[in-house]
Amino acid sequence: MSFKPKTRPRRQEHYRWMREGTPNFDDRVFKHLKELEVIAKRDVKYVYSTTPISRAIEEMASSHRSLIVLSAGKFTGLVTAMNIVNYLGGGGLFSIVEKRHGYNIYSALRDEPVESIMVKNPVYVYVDEGISEALSRMVLYGAGILPVLTRSSEVYGILTEHDFVSYLAGLAAFGAKVRDHMSHPVVVIPTGSSLKKALETMTNHGFRRLPVVEDGIVTGIITAVDVVRFFSPPGVFERSTSGDIREILETPIDEIMSRDLATVHAEDDLALAVKTILSRNVSSVLVIDEHGVLEGILTERDILYAILAPK
Repeated sequence: MSFKPKTRPRRQEHYRWMREGTPNFDDRVFKHLKELEVIAKRDVKYVYSTTPISRAIEEMASSHRSLIVLSAGKFTGLVTAMNIVNYLGGGGLFSIVEKRHGYNIYSALRDEPVESIMVKNPVYVYVDEGISEALSRMVLYGAGILPVLTRSSEVYGILTEHDFVSYLAGLAAFGAKVRDHMSHPVVVIPTGSSLKKALETMTNHGFRRLPVVEDGIVTGIITAVDVVRFFSPPGVFERSTSGDIREILETPIDEIMSRDLATVHAEDDLALAVKTILSRNVSSVLVIDEHGVLEGILTERDILYAILAPK
């Protein structure tokens, strides 16, 4: 198996860390790097290409944002929470639900295999390529999840942005402010919007989280993992009287979103934001002012960029 990701490398010009297409990491990072064998998570969740989507959702509902897909015992793909969002109403994969299953939620979840929606050629790294190469590949291709393989295409483990942020967290304590690295303006969704609207917004923008606002004030956040949990059987089947997924997609996001928000302020030290993310076990923090007005969002990817190439 050769490394041939579908997506082209993205130059992170905003962070000015590319030199001839290769990340120019801060020297401090290399002092803390160890081999992939030390960092890669070995507790990997697997499904097979023939596994029903309902079963994959049940596995992901227990906080696993992605699942390794095997075929004949070998690595063949990756299924993520965003694939589920796309399939269940957010994007082009929803046409499978429409045309093959006639919008029937039971059939769409129980009869459709994972291979129909999985990423068939995800970015990955070989365990002997080293941590620097893993970081480079994650950054260049915007990959939040990186399978780690042996040269015989067996799965050794998996790496996520959260793993790297946890591993390099101490390097974030260099006086930078949240405002220097947060993303803004933020794509949001108004309170009372339908689940269908949220899924479409996530898919169109490629964001796995959406702050929910009312008159500019943050009232909650809905994430791709929230969506996965909402559609997890058997609970999802009890929410529909007709079995038509379109009925379920009219659910107001207020019934799904989380109101327990992880927040920071723009003038807070970046190290405080990292501590909040790790202690709350979340993938982002919302940046608000003293009145609760949303000013930005700071994600694990923003933090990883800040650590690897501080401004």
